[in-house]
Amino acid sequence: MVEVCPNNLPMKQILNHLLNWQKDAYQKLIILLTIAVSSIIFATPAVATGLYNIPNLQTGDRTWIVDEAEVISRATEGNISSALEDLANTTGNEVRIITIRRLDYEETPNNFTEALLKKWFPTPEAQGNQTILMLETLTNNAAIVTGDKIKSIMSDDIANSVVSETLMAPLRDGNKYNQALIDASVRIVAVLSGQPDPGPPEIVDNNQLEPNFTKAEDVDQGNAIAWVVGLLIAATIIPMATYYIYQVNQPSSDG
Repeated sequence: MVEVCPNNLPMKQILNHLLNWQKDAYQKLIILLTIAVSSIIFATPAVATGLYNIPNLQTGDRTWIVDEAEVISRATEGNISSALEDLANTTGNEVRIITIRRLDYEETPNNFTEALLKKWFPTPEAQGNQTILMLETLTNNAAIVTGDKIKSIMSDDIANSVVSETLMAPLRDGNKYNQALIDASVRIVAVLSGQPDPGPPEIVDNNQLEPNFTKAEDVDQGNAIAWVVGLLIAATIIPMATYYIYQVNQPSSDG
């Protein structure tokens, strides 16, 4: 006798439909999971920026900020540019700020910025009153280079402090790019205007106050991988369980 379900369909027919549905769903799930895993593991990194990607400055160009990394707000760019414009008009000292996402392989921030100074200002005379501050946002590495005339006003020690302390403090406190560049430009403008060096910001040690937990980006990726693994396991177990139920409900040969 064939076992009949409440809906009057034979159990064998129901299980066959279920197995066919599971097979199609399983194949689609595998395709989706493959795409998901590939997107997580093989995510394309930020495109590197080489010296050849940076446009030349024309003679008399009053561009003060080149935001290739697109991390500076319009308000911040306007405020910094205005301050650097005033500095150039009153003292003749010029400062350029450039942000990029990622350097070329084996390129260093110092080498890149020194080469950029020579590209934008080919002669020692043109370089004399120039300062370039460069920030790479992938690693938050930075560099500053200055011409000979600037070195007599802003020593290498102060320039290095601008990069390692003034610029880096807001970056360590949550990648605050706008604040970092504002603070750095304010200090540079003060020194190059002949004012006393305001010095680096006071660093407060918050290590004991910081909770010991995984960063948000690590949690997100970990959850994604956990979901992928869980779905793969489910995609394997569900068809096997369905097939087992099907075999159990097969009519006995003795019946």
